[in-house]
Amino acid sequence: MTQSSFDEKRQTKDKTQDELYEVRGNAAADISQYAAVAEVEKNTTWFVWLLVACCTISGLLFGYDTGVISGTLVTINGDLGPAELSDGQKEFITSATTLGALLGGLAAGAMSDWTGRRPALGIADIIFVGGALGQAVCHTVWSMIGCRFLIGIGVGVASCIAPLYIQELSPTRMRGRMVVLNVVMITFGQVVAYGIDAGFANVSGGWRWMVGLGTVPAGIQLICLAFLPESPRILIRKGNIEAAHRVLERVYSEATAEQIDLQLQVLRASVQQSIDIANSTTFFERFNSMITVPVNRRALIIGCGMQAYQQLCGFNTLMYYSASLFQEIGFNQPTAVGLIISGTNFIFTLFALKYIDIVGRRKIMVFSAPGMVFGLTLASIAFHYMTLHTGGDLVSGASYSRTWSAIVLLSMIIFVASYATGLGNVPWQQGELFGLEVRGIGTSLSTATNWAGNLLIGSTYLSLMAKITPAGAFGFYAGLCLLGWLFCLFCFPETAGLSLEEVQSIFQDGFGIRESQRMRNKKQEMKMQQEIQAGRGDA
Repeated sequence: MTQSSFDEKRQTKDKTQDELYEVRGNAAADISQYAAVAEVEKNTTWFVWLLVACCTISGLLFGYDTGVISGTLVTINGDLGPAELSDGQKEFITSATTLGALLGGLAAGAMSDWTGRRPALGIADIIFVGGALGQAVCHTVWSMIGCRFLIGIGVGVASCIAPLYIQELSPTRMRGRMVVLNVVMITFGQVVAYGIDAGFANVSGGWRWMVGLGTVPAGIQLICLAFLPESPRILIRKGNIEAAHRVLERVYSEATAEQIDLQLQVLRASVQQSIDIANSTTFFERFNSMITVPVNRRALIIGCGMQAYQQLCGFNTLMYYSASLFQEIGFNQPTAVGLIISGTNFIFTLFALKYIDIVGRRKIMVFSAPGMVFGLTLASIAFHYMTLHTGGDLVSGASYSRTWSAIVLLSMIIFVASYATGLGNVPWQQGELFGLEVRGIGTSLSTATNWAGNLLIGSTYLSLMAKITPAGAFGFYAGLCLLGWLFCLFCFPETAGLSLEEVQSIFQDGFGIRESQRMRNKKQEMKMQQEIQAGRGDA
């Protein structure tokens, strides 16, 4: 199929989607009552919570593996051969997981389009179990690196598929919060990891328990997946309409049979052209459309841009190296101090859980990002004055001012609190940006961007600290955060309250900042009108 044929099918899809909207005057794509009626559910059922709870175990695994390596690096000692791991060996061990996650995330979306979302998560669990067990029994640096790479593949697949699976099964009004629950579990996993690190810090060979215990949640999720359904959009795409209907009945158990039928009707109408495009094009044509089709290109810029921002801000350097950093600046219990950082991350992620669908993704990002810039700038200033007597460098064994060390800790708390409120959560809403026919590809590319940024930051952090000093490194991260904030101001639209199918239409003529707000306002007006009419009917 030629690119022009693909574009024609895309235009046909846009036309079909417009049937779900009213056209008044020159204002196209106003939300119709036909679409609004399908969202009458008022209660989130136990089934949805159970499903999300199972999916978020992937987040727990993600967070646990990110956090556990921090304590592992300071307790391995000579168990892998060398009496003490060099900076280069630490970077290799840390970056191997990220490289695996980059490759796993890149393949995950397209793989899940073929296998389905649920089997893809199961594959991730199996890989994770194998990698965790391998780490626990390895005795050389290179075997540790290999197992970290393997576990990274599992983490990459899970980090891409879990939010996508949750989004496709969640009610529109709760979609953001459901995905944030996955991020809550990432932060909780980091807290658990730091707690286990602290518990095994003084145990001989305790690091083997630290990494090996990751098999437990992976095994639990693998069992739970046997009882969960496939995404209804994937079921419709495969032609299994009856199964999709049964899933919708369980998700919207409070709705009437007529409302379920209407929801299914809207869903089928929304994805039919996506199905046609997917069935009549090759993978490479769809991949190419991410660049050549303006709607897809804008969605991809936002998805990849937000994921790059999340990593290039430098947050994961704290997760990977916080224990080493706090040890160098004079804290006697660096792992316990690291627990303060991960605890802050967890607490403020709970704030985002409550407000991401109420306040909205865009507002949270616009108001939280300056706090990140402030925290990193304060850290840069503190490091500058703290290291004046050591030539600007952190020197192991040197004595540093307790006051400046405390200010560094305070700055890290401010930075992490701001990050957890916004940037830690919002980029993982990436799946809602893409049409079904390219959703797997789009989420894969966005997730791969995340892990590529993670790899870049994780593998250069120690070298950057040595080359341009800690003050320079954290000042550099502050500058990147400022650029990311400007990106959010000019390119990131509001998607809260819009269905997955509605989100796509906002990118027709630009990045959709004004269009998304107009659609949300119109949709809210129509829902209010329906409530007024329903009230009159009851009277």
